[in-house]
Amino acid sequence: MSTLQAGVGRREITTEQVGVTVNYPLYAKALVLDDGSTRVAIIAMDAVAIGGICDINDEFLPGLRARIDSELAIPGANALVSATHTHPAGPLLVEHDEQIARTFDAVRRAAESMVEVSVGAGVGHEDRFIINRTLRMKDGRGWTIRQANPCPPDDEIADLGPIDPEIGILRLDRADGSPLAIVYNYACHPLIGVPGGPITANFPGFASDVIEDCLGGGAMAIFLQGAGGDITEVQYKDFDHPRDCSSLGRMLGLSTLEALGSIASGPATLAVVSETIRLPRRSDVPERVAELEQERDDLLQSLVGMTLNFRSFLPLYLKYALNPEHPADYSWRYMQAEARGSDEFEALDELNRHNIDRYLSNIRVMEKLARIQSNIGTLRRHEAINAESGEDTIAAEVQGIRIGDTVLITSPAELLCQVGLDLKAASPFEHTIVAPFSNGYMHYGPPAEDYALGGYEVTECLLDPGWHELYDRTARDVLRRLKERPG
Repeated sequence: MSTLQAGVGRREITTEQVGVTVNYPLYAKALVLDDGSTRVAIIAMDAVAIGGICDINDEFLPGLRARIDSELAIPGANALVSATHTHPAGPLLVEHDEQIARTFDAVRRAAESMVEVSVGAGVGHEDRFIINRTLRMKDGRGWTIRQANPCPPDDEIADLGPIDPEIGILRLDRADGSPLAIVYNYACHPLIGVPGGPITANFPGFASDVIEDCLGGGAMAIFLQGAGGDITEVQYKDFDHPRDCSSLGRMLGLSTLEALGSIASGPATLAVVSETIRLPRRSDVPERVAELEQERDDLLQSLVGMTLNFRSFLPLYLKYALNPEHPADYSWRYMQAEARGSDEFEALDELNRHNIDRYLSNIRVMEKLARIQSNIGTLRRHEAINAESGEDTIAAEVQGIRIGDTVLITSPAELLCQVGLDLKAASPFEHTIVAPFSNGYMHYGPPAEDYALGGYEVTECLLDPGWHELYDRTARDVLRRLKERPG
């Protein structure tokens, strides 16, 4: 068996526009692997997506792969290009031609610095700062935690959706035992930024810094986003503290390092299988919009007349929350009235509580209406995207890369957590890294059963529910074929 060789390289890809504050630079990081018969490039970019919705356009991936293929003898189908899905306000990156040039240069540097390596895999655990953002409601539907709509009333929430606290870890060590690269995979939207600057790699950047600083020796930490389409930071809607993801990144970095110490490395071979399938575009938007419009009309009919406005409601509400037993005045005023046979305070409290309840009921209706209006707009935007394509299906690449007894399996969609959990459970490999946001972009990929929830991820969605079975079957077939490869 040939010795496995590996090299790493990086280039900064942050925008160079004057006046744009950069708190944390954005990088393209590359890992090149060669076992003597197969050459592979794994590229992680601090970007929202590889095409589609950000300043990486749809021509980037084929352009980069063509250059890697022609100049570095790495087949384009063997290049995995993934976005960390970092979410600072744009513009983020250098212009298109420079994106390709710098990302290619990171791969070139990796290919020119190959050394003998051994490989090990394992898992860490981190559950302290993540939550499934689509809350399960008592009415059987989903309500997604977003900045674009309020959170639902507490008494209407039934449960939480799944999370994946597993950190998938792949370590590559030089012949002398020192670490060359740590590839780590975790499922969570990087949405919280940092004070003082819009451009940041968010928590993956801080986590990588922790790993690289602690390991030293030029080791590179490469973050691959997991199936985090419906996973967010639990502090995402925090209004009491500055928005700062640095502590979250340090937690993830330290948890990765904690697991790293128990991972032994050894020899490994490579294999790649890639399939492109056609997934069905959704066609149910008119029906879904009609349902939301009916719900909106019903809510409008539920609005009630009220005597309070916000100026009169707020001090009244605070009084009745501060002292529910004697809200209108001091307790001795109630006693004095009772002693002279008067129920005037009880009557006043009954009237005020009635008015407070009516006002709160209207507020709840308003919050639901705002969410419905946002969802209708989102559905119509994605209906327009599908209509503009002129096609009933959309091409999706499913790529699998086997490194020893570890496999990376990709999707261009933002896979929701349950899709990733199911793939891991079905995989014949000891370690499976699910890497969506890779090799293209097609918005959210929800499980078929989640469409009934009506959360944000099935609203901002280009795909018919039937996509899930097609993708899952193809991904499992890719995993099976990789397992059957010799080595």
